[in-house]
Amino acid sequence: MTNEISGRGDPLKTLQLLWHGITPPKRGPRPKVTLQALVNAAIAIADKDGLDAVSTRRVAEAVGISPMSFYTYVPGKAELLDLMLDAVSGDPEKREPPAFNPTHWRANVKMVAGTLFDYYLAHPWVLEFATHRPVMGPNMLRSYESALSAFDGIGLSDLEIDRAFAALANYVYGAVRDAAREKIVRETTGMSDDEWWGRVLPFLETIDYSPYPVTSRVGPVAGEHHGAHDPLNAFAFGLDCMLDGLELYISRKAGRPATG
Repeated sequence: MTNEISGRGDPLKTLQLLWHGITPPKRGPRPKVTLQALVNAAIAIADKDGLDAVSTRRVAEAVGISPMSFYTYVPGKAELLDLMLDAVSGDPEKREPPAFNPTHWRANVKMVAGTLFDYYLAHPWVLEFATHRPVMGPNMLRSYESALSAFDGIGLSDLEIDRAFAALANYVYGAVRDAAREKIVRETTGMSDDEWWGRVLPFLETIDYSPYPVTSRVGPVAGEHHGAHDPLNAFAFGLDCMLDGLELYISRKAGRPATG
């Protein structure tokens, strides 16, 4: 599995492509394909076969140009990856972001978290990126603006709004990994999770659990509800706990009891 880093390419050339696209030549033939076609082809490859499958040669062939022609559009793979990240960060239907009512901030934040969760499930290769240097493209900023708006007007300072969203994004990133990789694990091993547990449970039932009293009590109950392998309910539970903590923080800051 690859471990790509956003912002590894030429930052100014990347920003130029993100915000202004390809500058048409003043002379000579016009570009045969659009920049968006290149990016869409790369995303389709990554969605189908993973990030390791994305190469400048394969992307060029997908849109019908020569591998060397690719570099007349994009400087290299590093810049292409940033363009891909920005593209999938936006709403493909270009809808207006929701107008959040601060009175219903918990529902607003849940909507943001659910959207982010679904985003990773749709493009699990994004989980392979280290995004310490954010991609400052229009789609990414539009998504960031929408997410921050869910925390606006609820009693947090501007810095706290940013930190609250960062905490939420980190939680979703951690919670979604098992769900996003379930398909990969199933295809790699040739068996579903239920089939795998069916194989190992007979042996596990022969183990002496006396040194593990809490495990012996919790394990069977968790197993009845699929335990750690129920990522959607685990995600919802953790999100509620996180929002309870944020609500308590806001209430203490305002000098009032939490509403519960």
